[in-house]
Amino acid sequence: MKCVVIEKPGRVIYTDRELPPLAKDFARIRVKAAAVCATDLEVVDGNIPANYPLTPGHEWSGVVEAVENDRFASWVGKRVTGSNDVTCGVCEACRSGNWRYCKEFEEIGFKRNGAYAEYIDVPAYGLVELPDHLPFTHAALAEPMGVALGTWEKLEPKSGKTCLIYGAGSIGLCCLAVAKAMGMRKIVVVATTSKRLEIAKKMGAYATVAVREEDIFEAMKQYHPEGTDYIIEATGMEECIQNSLKLCKKGGYVALAGYGRGKTMSIRIDDIHVNNLHLIGAGNNWNQHKKAIEMMADGAVDMTPFISETLPLSEVQKALDDARSRPAGFIKAIFTFDD
Repeated sequence: MKCVVIEKPGRVIYTDRELPPLAKDFARIRVKAAAVCATDLEVVDGNIPANYPLTPGHEWSGVVEAVENDRFASWVGKRVTGSNDVTCGVCEACRSGNWRYCKEFEEIGFKRNGAYAEYIDVPAYGLVELPDHLPFTHAALAEPMGVALGTWEKLEPKSGKTCLIYGAGSIGLCCLAVAKAMGMRKIVVVATTSKRLEIAKKMGAYATVAVREEDIFEAMKQYHPEGTDYIIEATGMEECIQNSLKLCKKGGYVALAGYGRGKTMSIRIDDIHVNNLHLIGAGNNWNQHKKAIEMMADGAVDMTPFISETLPLSEVQKALDDARSRPAGFIKAIFTFDD
């Protein structure tokens, strides 16, 4: 099959490889769409632990081609997306639904081969069926939408509260879409520049702030003069985290949804302690694909603004270059596969 392989950090090739035997309780998916995530660039660069050589890709959709276990036979031929979590299924963490706390946890696209390929093998227990009217390109984005849903779930939000989202990448914009669907008010989206903020406005942001052009603290005095009820920090950048703690309302909530790339950072503890802030880590979000697909299918969220370009897998270098340079208005490159 045709696939992309990161042979080692910094070396990406488009090649052929043999299909492996299908593992126990796995399903083989004929990939129809696979999206490029910024995290994939970290794997390309060697900044995230991965099993090289590796086929990346953890945002996908497709059609079930085969299953290893007959008890999953009803899935064959169905349009699906699904979880990338490979677990033991029997430990206390798995039995309680906290898959990513499993000591044997591995993630497809990082420790196991992913979706930059004509076929991907995934656990059959994590499959989610797609409604016929939902495009494969939209369904491939269930994973980042699931991250947003999991982040908001950890915050235990109440409708009618104010919200600030730091970051206008795919996770930040997915958090915006969910915030709108949940009834948050005066949602402000913050980014370094205005390159993606027009999309945030079209998606219904109450206001946007480009911090290279406008002082964030002066702007937020206008939009949320008493502080912000809920802040989602989706950049993983030290200054943005520090500012989030300062901008949050007393007794408010800050979710750390951005990847910090292993960096040690400084924060002022009194910003949390004195103001009784709820500071929540939101880096592991599991079992959200079904909810994400339901929201897409019902029209509660619209994934159209996220799809910046569709390409064949052979144009992997262009897709990676665009994801890295982020031209104005760019959110996602998605590989699509002919029948």
